[in-house]
Amino acid sequence: MFIYLPLIIVGVLLLITGILILLDYVFGGSSEKQITLNNDTKLTVTGDDFVLSTLAANKIFIPSACGGKATCGLCKFRLVDDVPKVKPTEEPFLSKEEIADGVRLSCQVKVKDKMKIILPESLLTAKEFKTVVTEIEELTYDIKRVRFELKDPKTVDFKPGQFMQIKVPGIDVIRAYSLASDPSHTNYVEMLIRLVPKGQATTYVHKALRVGDKAILTGPYGDFFLQEDSDKPIVCIAGGSGKAPIRSILFRLKEMGMSRKVQYFFGAKSLKDLYYTEEFEALQKEYPNFEYIPALSLPDENDNWTGEKGLITEVLDRKTGDLTDYEAYLCGSPGMIKACINVLNKHKIKTENVFFDEF
Repeated sequence: MFIYLPLIIVGVLLLITGILILLDYVFGGSSEKQITLNNDTKLTVTGDDFVLSTLAANKIFIPSACGGKATCGLCKFRLVDDVPKVKPTEEPFLSKEEIADGVRLSCQVKVKDKMKIILPESLLTAKEFKTVVTEIEELTYDIKRVRFELKDPKTVDFKPGQFMQIKVPGIDVIRAYSLASDPSHTNYVEMLIRLVPKGQATTYVHKALRVGDKAILTGPYGDFFLQEDSDKPIVCIAGGSGKAPIRSILFRLKEMGMSRKVQYFFGAKSLKDLYYTEEFEALQKEYPNFEYIPALSLPDENDNWTGEKGLITEVLDRKTGDLTDYEAYLCGSPGMIKACINVLNKHKIKTENVFFDEF
């Protein structure tokens, strides 16, 4: 009798699995459901997966830097009717106003029948791109520039400051990186990717990615971008790989003739953390309206650094005056951005003229 016990247990488990699949089908788990998007587009879908992955399967891409694990808060959308209770995993990313307005994380809400959802129109233009890596350049000990040539589709239009996402092959990981390339070159995009200790995506890029490898990107995404119809003078502030979107913004400003005054403050710890110095110094010589101000917070004695020293907030405070009529573009960690905004406010910048991308 005991000889057949394992077979009996396996048989019972298979029977239970079959019953669960049948119940799921009978009670609607695999039935057709309809999603109404922005009051006009209708999608017929099956299954009860999360909204994020269901829309992606229908070529509608919502940004999600964490790959749907509820740790980034990027994948927000708004439900019009039958709004579910907020999950504890969503609460850190939603304001009281957003919750009251039906905003939820699409990675935490499952598809239900006759859903009505609202997405920003800008997301409806995001696409999936098949690409090939054509260049990898080591900029510092922990930052690499990677160029992805677009194969299908072959071109992309993005605003300087926006980002795209990389799907890491072989593992369920998606990560977002700002675009560092010239937006006028539409057949490729470049990213500046810093190695994060134990980071799956950045470890893949720094240790495994090679020229000739294929990669899947989605995007472009983001509401952080250059206000091209403005003529206000500009203050740019960045640190580390936050140089990426500012570089793209400067490409566009150069294309426009650099008619606006631009001060670019870049904060680093020591000389080994600085990069693209020659590129920005050349731009400074070419355009008198542009000033590049790198600063080191802890320069090494052997650096022989004669430039600005101190935290970037301290340098910003020393080197700027009345910013009432300025725009500011900030990219870096949440702590850095908060500290910089405090300095900008001290110099009377208007809240509506401050644009930032934190990572």
